[in-house]
Amino acid sequence: METSERRCGMHGEHHGEYKVPGGKLIVVDTGVEDSRLSGLQISGDFFLEPDEALGRITSCLEGVPVESSATEMAARVRAALLPTDVPFGITPEGVGIAVRRALGRAVDWDDIDFDVIHGPVVDPMVNVAMDETLVAEVAAGRRRPFMRLWEWNAPQVVIGSFQSYDNEVNQAGVDRYGITVSRRVTGGGAMFMEPGNCVTYSLVIPQALVDGLSFAQSYPMLDQWVMEALAEVGVSAHYVPLNDIASTAGKIGGAAQKRFGNGYMVHHVTMSYDIDAEKMLEVLRIGKEKVRDKGHRSAVKRVDPMRSQTGMSRSAILDVFYRHFKEKYGATDGSITDEDLAVAEERCRTKFSTEEWTHRLP
Repeated sequence: METSERRCGMHGEHHGEYKVPGGKLIVVDTGVEDSRLSGLQISGDFFLEPDEALGRITSCLEGVPVESSATEMAARVRAALLPTDVPFGITPEGVGIAVRRALGRAVDWDDIDFDVIHGPVVDPMVNVAMDETLVAEVAAGRRRPFMRLWEWNAPQVVIGSFQSYDNEVNQAGVDRYGITVSRRVTGGGAMFMEPGNCVTYSLVIPQALVDGLSFAQSYPMLDQWVMEALAEVGVSAHYVPLNDIASTAGKIGGAAQKRFGNGYMVHHVTMSYDIDAEKMLEVLRIGKEKVRDKGHRSAVKRVDPMRSQTGMSRSAILDVFYRHFKEKYGATDGSITDEDLAVAEERCRTKFSTEEWTHRLP
């Protein structure tokens, strides 16, 4: 697909668009002269009073270095607005992102050729490792950005990168059930994963997709597609800042991110399908309040928000997620190769299965 940098607008060499979440479309056309914005025009279906406010916004960005960040541009726009100005559907951050997209420094979903992958069924620690190894493959150009639905063949507790092992894991329960504990590269909370008990996916994308967005803004933006897919299976879901996904019945799941120095990132989500809450309480150091937070108002034997709210099998829900992402973003069917698995298994051996990594925060 074409990037924003290569598109030519009617009034400038570079054309970019950004739809403000819950707002309107901002369109930027601009030229570049001596590495600075030249002949900038801002348009769109937003509302702005008085009319001259648009001129002030445009003037404050004319001549700005093209390497300026979206945050720096937003600060200029914010300074140009008067207390009496009334913008509706347009934000300083949105203008900055639209300019960055025009210059090719930021991208939209439509600029990315995605793969969509389901599985394969692997040791859960291999899934954790692939959240690191596959990012490197995408960054090197050997694989396209993708959304991958996880499958796994054994129980495991996966703790967040910055969690204390002893504070999160009940070793006696882990030993009793023969459960492996691994530490992932992203932050967030502990996950109790048995085959078929939850829905997990990873999204590997260029960081340019979230250019100009705060961490808090990036979470719901990256998961808008899954909110639509959840609605399709009968779950009315919404984001609870920072990174929780909930419905009227309580929490469904949570998201986490890791941004790498190579310009790419992994964003993943785990949602409860049908979890054995009694066993979870034996292997995790988790109180009743957190059990309620995971989807129920009282302590029960199972935490099953997706199963109980949809009445669908897990495989049927995964089919909807796969199809929805593929159709929404024009994604291509992809797969994990034997070489991908070999690299991930080696990373497990050298990092993810080591005591040094798993217990790096005792």
